[in-house]
Amino acid sequence: MVNRLRMNDMWIAPNLAKDKHCFLGAKGGVSKGIYAELNVNTKSDDDVANLNANLDIAAGKLGLSKENMVLLNQGVSDVAVYVEAPSRDEIFADGLVCDKKGIILCIRTADCAPILFEDRVHNVVGAAHAGWRGAFKGIIENVIALMIEKGARLENIKAAVGPCIAQKSYEVDKGFYEQFEQKNPKFIKYFAAAEREEHYLFDLKKFCEERLKECGIKDIMVSAADTYELENDYFSFRRFTHLGIVQKPKCFATEISMITL
Repeated sequence: MVNRLRMNDMWIAPNLAKDKHCFLGAKGGVSKGIYAELNVNTKSDDDVANLNANLDIAAGKLGLSKENMVLLNQGVSDVAVYVEAPSRDEIFADGLVCDKKGIILCIRTADCAPILFEDRVHNVVGAAHAGWRGAFKGIIENVIALMIEKGARLENIKAAVGPCIAQKSYEVDKGFYEQFEQKNPKFIKYFAAAEREEHYLFDLKKFCEERLKECGIKDIMVSAADTYELENDYFSFRRFTHLGIVQKPKCFATEISMITL
């Protein structure tokens, strides 16, 4: 189900515990210039004091502090890890699972899909950084499998796909298309023809949603927000690239999505 609810500077998925998660956007922080406002990309050249202030602002949405956060050193992998303590940029992974209170699982994005999971019956939460590569490799499936390993029950897991790039804004080339077609011919349903010859529009939201469904999750919400299009509300790596803002690797702003027990 797609949901259009926005609450000021954040999106709250109606199917997840309201005070225990949020998908934040670009507003409400202290960073300036190309990082304005709520940038949390600790790999960027943003001022360290501003980054720390933004992380505290973000954690405060859940009534906690930045010292409670698990901030992954994210890439494009299918690696999901179980965590028991906060950490900052120490763990190389793209998925998280936790069953301890007081820890905030964090995913940072700027067009990729942040996905938050919860089983409040068995007190297990999870989070995934689902860019196309991670989703293609299986990060969604791996987070769910790890949640179940740690005590969650599939029938109790709820999931929400946060703001990310929409199909109309996500043009890809033939090589991209062919990777999906070769892995599973049925995957071509996630592509529509673009105006340029041998280019396509990829539906990352639907791809993630259907990976969740195929894993057996029935309670799913998907944000309707397009991070590329909503330039006043969200950071977008693709938009920044098109505008010439990204001058070197990692130097762009990202938003944050969080969940805790």
